[in-house]
Amino acid sequence: MPVDLPHPLTGQPFPSPVPPGTGWPQDPAAPHTRRARSAAGVRRLASGAPNLAAVDALVSVCSACPRLVAWREQVARVKRAGFADQPYWGRPAPGLGPDDAGVLVVGLAPAAHGANRTGRMFTGDRSGDWIYAALHRAGYASQASSVSAGDGLTLQDLRITAPVHCAPPDNAPTVQERATCRPWLQRELSLLEPTLRSVLALGGIGWDAFLAAARGVGWQVPRPKPRFGHGATALLVTPTGREVRLVGSYHVSQQNTFTGRLTEAMLDEVVARL
Repeated sequence: MPVDLPHPLTGQPFPSPVPPGTGWPQDPAAPHTRRARSAAGVRRLASGAPNLAAVDALVSVCSACPRLVAWREQVARVKRAGFADQPYWGRPAPGLGPDDAGVLVVGLAPAAHGANRTGRMFTGDRSGDWIYAALHRAGYASQASSVSAGDGLTLQDLRITAPVHCAPPDNAPTVQERATCRPWLQRELSLLEPTLRSVLALGGIGWDAFLAAARGVGWQVPRPKPRFGHGATALLVTPTGREVRLVGSYHVSQQNTFTGRLTEAMLDEVVARL
């Protein structure tokens, strides 16, 4: 059974996973926020979201993928020993950043003990240490690290999202789970289209997911499909005729950063193209 733990800022108890509307820092949802419980529900609610705040609220309470729901909540109850005294978010991690961003960063999915714990994309894990440091050096992030949703970090002219919003077992969402989650990303692209100029895709899955979502909302994608690679670029055209540049980067995973496959200089170089 979930254990009552103190909220990290207010000190008031609440169960884990964190229910919506309990005062968690930056919780976009309220108790009455509608919950998608199927792929059809995701499509219906995503298409009707009037703005990115609504998308974030709907994403944060989605329960359309039973396997992911079970896993994210199990992790939030069992916890990692180093975080045993902390409450876990245990819900989908919504996007982060302004609704008129010129740049979109597309990752993969929340980490089990990162965003699934903190409630914010790339927060509280080693991947976040890399991406936020790079974004800070480039002037997009207000600080070089992010440890919790209430630590004051803000983004300027940049939004971060993912093709899958729940932490998956073994960091591997299924093809069906990616398809179920895709309408949230499609709605983000449609709402960001008036201001978006570039997209940074972290890893091949992020690259392919972005291209699929863009094609799904009527963007012109080059054929044959652009191939992913670190530093790869492609130019897409939106339905209103605006050009958006896609830039690829190796993912900021520990597998890449610890082995030197991705270095700070390499990451800075692709961020500079945005």
